[in-house]
Amino acid sequence: MTSRERFLNAFTGTHHDRPPAWIMRQAGRYLPEYRALKEKHDFITLVKTPELAAEVTLQPLLRYSQLDAAIIFSDILIIPEALGVPYAFREEGGIKMLGSIRSQRDIDRLEPAAVRERTRYLPQALRLVRASIGPDKALLGFGGSPWTLATYMIEGGSSREFLHSRNFFLTERKAFDSLMSRLSEALVELFLSQIEAGVEAIQIFDSWAAAAPEGCYWECSLKWIQSIISQLPPSIPIILFAKGMTSHFPDLLRTGARALAADHSINLAEWRKQLPAEVTVQGNLDPAYMTRDPGIAVQATRELLRAMHPFGRYIFNLGHGITPDAQVETVQAVLETVANPMFSA
Repeated sequence: MTSRERFLNAFTGTHHDRPPAWIMRQAGRYLPEYRALKEKHDFITLVKTPELAAEVTLQPLLRYSQLDAAIIFSDILIIPEALGVPYAFREEGGIKMLGSIRSQRDIDRLEPAAVRERTRYLPQALRLVRASIGPDKALLGFGGSPWTLATYMIEGGSSREFLHSRNFFLTERKAFDSLMSRLSEALVELFLSQIEAGVEAIQIFDSWAAAAPEGCYWECSLKWIQSIISQLPPSIPIILFAKGMTSHFPDLLRTGARALAADHSINLAEWRKQLPAEVTVQGNLDPAYMTRDPGIAVQATRELLRAMHPFGRYIFNLGHGITPDAQVETVQAVLETVANPMFSA
């Protein structure tokens, strides 16, 4: 069985020898080969240069043969940039948007019709990766949710409290809906371009889902995700990661997502029991284990695999992105464990 077949089987319920595995933020600063590239190129150059983005995407697969899928090296904020709101990195850390959205006039300046042209480097990179990995490995695309992207655009960058975003939703609803409509339109174009370039699945990251006002998550975020998914080919599975909102799984499923990714704050097996059998689950090893002794991480991985073994439709992953202080040898040990679980059912 090829890695691609193993990955696709996770969406059909076909039992396989082991769960497929990929890792959020597979490439990154924990890899010495990535750090070497970063000495020559800044992050945004890596993202927007197809040959470099493809090279970074392939780095983890060249190092870890146990990975079943490549996820394209990119960034969720390419959509605000393509709409006309660029971003940069603050010296003290975090994101700074070069502009902010606070009124309908600001929204009227956004240009969703230009998104395809301004993000053409992404499908170009995807095609380079597809040509390199061939038919044996799966290829994933991704993007941010409209709500998560909106928080950066309204706040003017990274935020801890999201006061402007919540107030904008609560007091400027017409303008908020206008912004979300434009973001949704742009994301549909982005996802269609990724599908045309050959991805097998797309993950939508609602990283700031928990920042939505209490009781407003559907109106604030999920209904827009539902609209996006309804405009994509049903043959392409959508994986939805709503950080901190796993308790809202009935609404998460209303979006039409075929897979739900869980953060590491929950017991994945117990959560799985509450979900319909036809839903695929992804997750949720704590990324902190990747920074520790390989033996400790292997034990935690085996416990997770044992707990999820009775269930079909499972994809092994972390409960969030891999961190810059992850240890290469620990990542290797975890992936070897997934490839050879060695436990009794």
